[in-house]
Amino acid sequence: MGAYFSYYLTGFIMIPVFLFALYCQIKVKNSFNKYSKITGRRGMTGADAAYQLLRLNGITDVKIRKIGGTLTDYYDPKAKEICLSQDVFDSRSIAAIGVACHEAGHACQHAHGYAPLKFRNAVIPITRLGSTLGVPLALIGMFLYSDPLIYAGLILYSAVALFQLITLPVEFNASKRALQTIEQNGFLEGEEYAGAKKVLTAAALTYVAALASALATLLRLFLVMNRGNRR
Repeated sequence: MGAYFSYYLTGFIMIPVFLFALYCQIKVKNSFNKYSKITGRRGMTGADAAYQLLRLNGITDVKIRKIGGTLTDYYDPKAKEICLSQDVFDSRSIAAIGVACHEAGHACQHAHGYAPLKFRNAVIPITRLGSTLGVPLALIGMFLYSDPLIYAGLILYSAVALFQLITLPVEFNASKRALQTIEQNGFLEGEEYAGAKKVLTAAALTYVAALASALATLLRLFLVMNRGNRR
């Protein structure tokens, strides 16, 4: 049971990561709620903004549909669909326009063959496997003194950290594309644009928190492994 005890003992590493992630979640919700109450002067809905951004980039084969939930927006590259939550699709708020254009930015990345997005999509299968089996395999390997299991677990979970690392430029670039289009085409102006930028900046921090969590988990596994090797 030493490996399991050591793993839980190193849980203190996760405390600052947890606090940072909590801060990011609160900041996203507060920013979204604040700017969801402010309507853009042009009266565009989130769906309108996403549609216009696609057309400005010559993209005509991507659908835009409404889904349930709050802040559940995403782009599906397989179906070529921008899925906007009900708080974004029909809303004429600054926050809705920013979020919708961010997802349309992902559609532009896909259409233009943005390399980091391709790489991220390629590692998704092993990332799912790593998030499920990485830590258990490594701990079982430490408990059984099996180096192959330990390294298999570490490699699998390393894919999770790699995925989160690749996600950063993908998300930052999608926001950059969104904000450039918003500003250059007058979707939002002045303080409206600044508000949308704050929403997207807050959202980007959640991906930094996800990377920090993955790296902290890897560090815990290495610490436990090294402790086991010294025995």
